[in-house]
Amino acid sequence: MTQLDTTHSEPAFGDDVVLLTVPADGGYLGVLRTATAGLAARLHFALDEIEDLRIAVDEACAMLLAIATRDAELECRFAVTEDALTVEVTVSTVRGAKLPSESSFAWKVLTALTTSADAEATGRHATIRLLTRRTEI
Repeated sequence: MTQLDTTHSEPAFGDDVVLLTVPADGGYLGVLRTATAGLAARLHFALDEIEDLRIAVDEACAMLLAIATRDAELECRFAVTEDALTVEVTVSTVRGAKLPSESSFAWKVLTALTTSADAEATGRHATIRLLTRRTEI
């Protein structure tokens, strides 16, 4: 089930927050990529920046899908501020799941395509956060 919820008053994330939940299945990643592109375009990101962010979100989700429980859902929170987009993706994980190390190729992709990237795996959930600031022209 896909769920979309927009909230305009979440102090921890800024002005606009969009929550999108999709099944943890690669077939639904296009929904998240499209949402990412739409929100980045709303911030007037350059086309290259939009594509970089779409690739980063796709890579982050792929990392999470690899450790997701059966029938899990990807919870994606997009926080829109005046000049930045933060994307936070969370999934329930199998016992003992670990994210790739920060020296892995996947992490190098994330850090090359975004302003910052970080992750945490606690108990039965893992979260990857991506922040991209719009470059000034």
